[in-house]
Amino acid sequence: MLERFEEMAAGIEARPHLLRLGALFSETVLVEVGGDEYYLAFDRGHLVSVTGGPSKKTPWRFALVTDREALETFWQPLPPPGFHDIFAMAKIGRMKMLGDMLALVKSLRFVKEVLAIPRAAREETAA
Repeated sequence: MLERFEEMAAGIEARPHLLRLGALFSETVLVEVGGDEYYLAFDRGHLVSVTGGPSKKTPWRFALVTDREALETFWQPLPPPGFHDIFAMAKIGRMKMLGDMLALVKSLRFVKEVLAIPRAAREETAA
């Protein structure tokens, strides 16, 4: 899973529109998958580091908590209803959003598209 998050950095750099969307986003985001913690540190839209946890010392602005099966379903090229969006996953009880929701909502499109980068990679290999 750590490698998948690290690959997102190259995916962001390959998508200039994401760098424009994230130009004002400089935060650390906690993504917890089945109890495993991953800290994604962004600087002006660039994913500068991905660190595995757990860590009580790493500050984060907001967290997305889910299970591995739900995240793998989200990353399918055509995910089923309820897994196509992070808010849909929250609605069906497969994701929790914690922390500063204003920071999430201010950069919502950027965050959603970054999390969906592995989905695009699977679409390209399926084609």
